[in-house]
Amino acid sequence: MLNKEENFFLLAGPCAIEGEEMAMRIAERIVQITNKLNIPYTFKGSFKKANRSRIDSFTGIGDEKALKILEKVGRTFGVPTVTDIHEIADATMAAAYVDVLQIPAFLVRQTDLVVAAAKTGKTVNLKKGQFMSPESMQHAVQKVLDSGNEHVLITDRGTMFGYQDLIVDFRGIPTMRAYAPVVMDVTHSLQQPNQQSGVTGGRPEMIETIARAAIVNNADGLFIETHFDPKNAKSDGANMLHLDLLEGLLTRLVAIRETIYNF
Repeated sequence: MLNKEENFFLLAGPCAIEGEEMAMRIAERIVQITNKLNIPYTFKGSFKKANRSRIDSFTGIGDEKALKILEKVGRTFGVPTVTDIHEIADATMAAAYVDVLQIPAFLVRQTDLVVAAAKTGKTVNLKKGQFMSPESMQHAVQKVLDSGNEHVLITDRGTMFGYQDLIVDFRGIPTMRAYAPVVMDVTHSLQQPNQQSGVTGGRPEMIETIARAAIVNNADGLFIETHFDPKNAKSDGANMLHLDLLEGLLTRLVAIRETIYNF
C-alpha cells in the first residue's frame, strides 16, 4: 500500500510486442520519464493476444520471440516486466522471461489459470473482470494466497455498461485495497468494445480524467498502454496514449499526489 513518502507505481508499455526496435524505443523513453519523476516502473507488453474480435486480428510475432524481447527490455533497462497469460501452459513459459504474470479480465475466474500463475512464485496481477464487482475480487486474490504466493495485485479496467461501453466505479479502489494493492488500468477502461467493425474503439481524450481520479482516490499504481504511433499500432491503438504525452501526464499526476499528502 502507498504511504505519504511513496509515489504511485506505473505499469506501462505497448499493448503488444510488435518487434524489438519498437519495444526498446518505448521502454527507453518511459524509463527516462519515470527516473526523472521517481516513479517505480514495470514495462508492460503482451507476448501474444489471444482475445481478439476477429480471426484476422494481430495476435503476435511468435511466443518465444516476444518473450525474449521482454527479457531483453528488463535486462537492458533494469526494470521488471509484465505480460498477460491465457493458458495454463503459458504460466511456466512466461515466468522464465518476465517478473509479473497478468491474468486477463475475461479469465480472472479461471481457477486453474490463476493457480498456475501463482505457483510460479511470480507476482500475479489480477485484472478485475468487466462483469465482476469489486467485492468479488477478494476470492481471486485468495486463490493466489492459498497457492502459497503473497505477491498479488488487483487491476481495475472498468465495468461493462451496455454493449459498447465501460464505466469506472471509483468506489472499487478503497474496496479492493482491503484485499491487495490496486492498480487503475486507465487506457483499457476507455475501450469501446463490440463495435460492428470488429475493431475495438476507445476514448483516449479521457485518459487524464480517469488517471487523475484514480490518484485522488489512492490507487497504488496506474496501468497505461502507450505507443509512439497509436494509429498504426497492431493492437488497441484506439485507446492508447501517445508516447509524447506521457511525461506531461505523469508530471501532473505526481503533483496531484504530492498535493493530496501535503494536507
